[in-house]
Amino acid sequence: MSKRNRDNRNRWRSRTVGFRVSPEESDQIDRMVALTGVSKQEYLTSNMLRHSITVVGNPRVYKALRTRMELILEELSRLENASDASEEFLLVLELVSRIVADMKNE
Repeated sequence: MSKRNRDNRNRWRSRTVGFRVSPEESDQIDRMVALTGVSKQEYLTSNMLRHSITVVGNPRVYKALRTRMELILEELSRLENASDASEEFLLVLELVSRIVADMKNE
């Protein structure tokens, strides 16, 4: 059995919450988590409770941003018109744009 730990706010995290998602939703969640640089638990908890997430720049985050931006560029080159963009693509584009803008303003 694993050792019980307190989180950074000195709370016991003793409850487990689980839910099912599609493979596509799982991939999208993983991409968002990678771009923010926080744990999946922290990302999901913050989003569900409507807390803000502070992206901390580190090599892993920069690599994830660079990789995602390369894929965005490929997708933008492929699109013939803006209405052809999928909703998922637009969500990722918005998140990446917000992260880069916030990092620039720091």
